[in-house]
Amino acid sequence: VQLQASGGGLVQAGASLRLSCAASGRSVSSYVMAWFRQAPGKDREFVAGISWSGQTSYKDSVKGRFTISRNHNQNIVNLEMDALEPEDTAVYYCAAGMRGLRTTNSDYQFWGRGTLVTVSS
Repeated sequence: VQLQASGGGLVQAGASLRLSCAASGRSVSSYVMAWFRQAPGKDREFVAGISWSGQTSYKDSVKGRFTISRNHNQNIVNLEMDALEPEDTAVYYCAAGMRGLRTTNSDYQFWGRGTLVTVSS
């Protein structure tokens, strides 16, 4: 599975962005898909995940602001980010795994290269 993330950019606080993750190589419809992020000087952390059935999980600080969704036909997972805050600044990574809707890096077997999101105050 190859994952390609896109949609990052520089925005002001309060703005919105949509990240997309396109999967290729095989269908990811049976995989759990997730977004992680890594801010400068910090560990990579779970942001949001979605199971094959549509069950979702979010980091507490993004609940109500971020929405993860997936399109099985197009092999795409999106992350809609609203009301962005400077604390959301990070490189965002798309990941795929088969170990259930979990929040640790090691539970995901496939990773994209990441896309940078910068939120200015």
